[in-house]
Amino acid sequence: MDIRTAVMDIGTSSTATTSASTPNRVLLELRTSRGWGRPRLAKELHRFCLSKGWPSPGEENIKKQIYRLESGQIRSPDEFYSRLYCQFFEKSPHDLFGSLQPASESSTFKLYSHKFIPIYVGAQAAENIRTAVRASPTDRQWTECYSAPVTDGDAGTCTMYIWPFGVVVYHLIEDLTPSSVAEISVWRRVSYPENIDWATRHLEERIEAPVRDEPYVLSTYWVDSAPWDGARLDSALRLLCIPRVLLEREDDHQGPSQAHAELVEQSLLREGFDHPEIMEFGMKGISFGFASWSGVVYHPTASARALTEHELISCELSVQAAWSYCNSIRSAVERGRDPVVPAEYGWRFVRGLRSRLTTERPQETSQHRSMREAIVETSGLSRHLAHAVETLREAADGGQG
Repeated sequence: MDIRTAVMDIGTSSTATTSASTPNRVLLELRTSRGWGRPRLAKELHRFCLSKGWPSPGEENIKKQIYRLESGQIRSPDEFYSRLYCQFFEKSPHDLFGSLQPASESSTFKLYSHKFIPIYVGAQAAENIRTAVRASPTDRQWTECYSAPVTDGDAGTCTMYIWPFGVVVYHLIEDLTPSSVAEISVWRRVSYPENIDWATRHLEERIEAPVRDEPYVLSTYWVDSAPWDGARLDSALRLLCIPRVLLEREDDHQGPSQAHAELVEQSLLREGFDHPEIMEFGMKGISFGFASWSGVVYHPTASARALTEHELISCELSVQAAWSYCNSIRSAVERGRDPVVPAEYGWRFVRGLRSRLTTERPQETSQHRSMREAIVETSGLSRHLAHAVETLREAADGGQG
């Protein structure tokens, strides 16, 4: 027996005597649900290794490892067996072994970019648009709204959402496989003006009038896979939350340099990156979640326990619609005017909207609450809502006088 084998045996013996083994029932059920014994699973895992071009330990050694894992003698396998089991059963380490450390199983950086372009048009114009595009009531949204797909060829996958209080939000979805966070940063800076111009033209053609308030774009990234792990993954996702830090000021007429941005990115990934503006709403072993003024990033590492993409997008849609409405009220005030809104969307309505977006629901989960609070807080929406209530109330009282 060599020294390495002896040490491994001592370690196994020590673990067995200090704590009772708990069977891994997840692995047991995955095998028995197929009607397989351990020899059959060992044969299938051996064949899987060969199909992937991996060196196989051999059926006999795999069978021994299967027993150790299923019986709980080994709670967390080494990198080889973790990858083998996860890819064979198409599960994550968290699903199979309860691992709280996200594993970098993919060399691909894959994400879904959700761009929200809110534009305030007024209640009557919103009603006219809703009728013209035959928008339907949208289910499972936080606030009442209507939606219709946008079939314009330049829009990609886009949905128009219409709120009766006068806001239209274009929701543009793009499937991306960037080479770096720097690539996203450059792409954002170039595409944002194009997206705003397109949405403005599209809307003005339907309301037959110029857009009064300046539109903006807010991005949310649903990260499906990432090539980093550990501290580098955390830093990369934080950078994605505020990708502007990788670029020079916008007064550079030559345009953003991706090559320079990538150098900055690599430096920040080595040294670690954080920013006081970022609020975290992920949960260890389940997800990474970050929100800032610049955008929102979410990366589920245990998809069965994490927030869903729909929950994240529904929150952002209602937050951006409310923000746009409050911003139109602020704009009127700063132009020296009293805001004019329909009575049904006055200060009492905004007070109700504030309650819906900022207070807890009886059945709300802790993850959902953390997400809502992070997005609302970093957007500054609470201050906007408070200002809107005060402004509309003063305008209503003045009108009565």
